[in-house]
Amino acid sequence: MQNHDADTPPAPPHAQPPRGINHVVLNVRDLEVSHRFWTEIVGFRCVAELKQVPGRRRPKMRFYSGLDAHGGVTHHDLALAEAPRAEGAAREPWDLMPSHVGLNHVAIAWPDRESWLKQLAFLRDKGVPFHRRVNHGMTHSVYISDPDGHGIEVLYELPRQVWETDIDAAQNYAEQLPTEGDEALVDRTDYPVFKGTPRPVP
Repeated sequence: MQNHDADTPPAPPHAQPPRGINHVVLNVRDLEVSHRFWTEIVGFRCVAELKQVPGRRRPKMRFYSGLDAHGGVTHHDLALAEAPRAEGAAREPWDLMPSHVGLNHVAIAWPDRESWLKQLAFLRDKGVPFHRRVNHGMTHSVYISDPDGHGIEVLYELPRQVWETDIDAAQNYAEQLPTEGDEALVDRTDYPVFKGTPRPVP
């Protein structure tokens, strides 16, 4: 039996639900190449770099922030760590159903539909391929990948009233859309609303 002092609460019977994922760290082959992609193409701001300390082994690492709910920076949403031993490894193209374990993709939300559409036009102008273009039941999304093949879901969230009463049905809805040409930049707003009756996947 464990002893607890006055300031230590007893262990609860169940895990406590987290608020959400705080940040993601990606191992990359070339920090400079990835830095340019995540800042110049995706739009993150570099807010810190891990300082090297004599006598200590530390990774070559930078930290990046998007905008918080009030339009300010966070301490970091993303970090990149250079993995020099992976330098010679072949890059595999991103796939939603890969043949290996590990990170599938990172989902990054833009504040609203208008900023998301502008970002899609920017990505297309920079020659970034769209791997998938999907209207989910809770987001509208485009899937791209970074220089190391990490999948990135570029999204905006639909209004809560669309999906909150039946998250399962919203998660199972997926409308596949074109990934090339002007059609890939068209976004309809006649969102289906999920109210407890599961909808078939088109």
